[in-house]
Amino acid sequence: MRLTLLKRRILKDRAARIVMQMLTGASLLILFLMGAGLYLKSAPIMKTHSVWQLLSGSEWSPLSGQFGFFSFILSSVYVTLLAVGIALPVSLLTALFLTENAKSWVKKAVFPVLDILSGIPSVVYGVWGTLIIVPFIADVLGPFFTDYTSGYTVLAGGIVLSVMIIPLLVSLFVELFSTVPKDFKDASASLGATRWQTSRMVVIRKALPGIIAAVVLAVSKAFGETLAVLMVCGNRVEMPASLFDSCYPLPALIANNYGEMLSMPMYESALMFAAWVMFVIILVFNALSRVALQRVEKSFKL
Repeated sequence: MRLTLLKRRILKDRAARIVMQMLTGASLLILFLMGAGLYLKSAPIMKTHSVWQLLSGSEWSPLSGQFGFFSFILSSVYVTLLAVGIALPVSLLTALFLTENAKSWVKKAVFPVLDILSGIPSVVYGVWGTLIIVPFIADVLGPFFTDYTSGYTVLAGGIVLSVMIIPLLVSLFVELFSTVPKDFKDASASLGATRWQTSRMVVIRKALPGIIAAVVLAVSKAFGETLAVLMVCGNRVEMPASLFDSCYPLPALIANNYGEMLSMPMYESALMFAAWVMFVIILVFNALSRVALQRVEKSFKL
């Protein structure tokens, strides 16, 4: 009887392992199929234009067969970096305050607000940006730096995106900082360190690998955001030279044009190429970030 029970347990363990392996393989297969599908759809335009021409070209004229994606890629990078640059310090300091200094009633008030902000649809952020941020940049902030700006700018997209990813980063940072052992903080305080010194040298340093992983997640989310950016960036095909210029990120290009002008030769393939470029950029960025994260973790273990 005992042998039979042991065999059953072994069979259950093997079955569970096989199922988990299959599910893991399925998730990797989905990723591969997405990349392969986008590549196959974008193959026609890569037969008539080299990948380098598509990526480095800035001319966008589908009627004459000109498909240059450099301005779209640059716009996406500018908006994403600006959004993360604004959101990261705000989120980091907010999370440190909530975990190290805030009273319990403050946490009870702030955490529900973060949950609400996380659940707001992106179109609402886009409307808010159109009604508040765009006029503020056009009428108040812009005149200090440039002769004219419509308000639909790189800066507007960065601000709206930063507000969208702040709740995500704060929630992740709070979870990370809460896992730092209290003994480390007490040891730092016993040596005479102030709260800020303890937060900076102990809490942030201990949670640094997790902070890097959270920033990678935020960058991926910001880079692929579509509707809110589409509503506040201006959607003009040009090379943005400053924060007060209009831009046209890759997600906005796909959302604006897919399904409307696909009768043009190579147009659908061009849009699929834009989607494939986004897929590859996010994949490569996550892979490089994972390598950097592993090196940081090794240095911490040493």
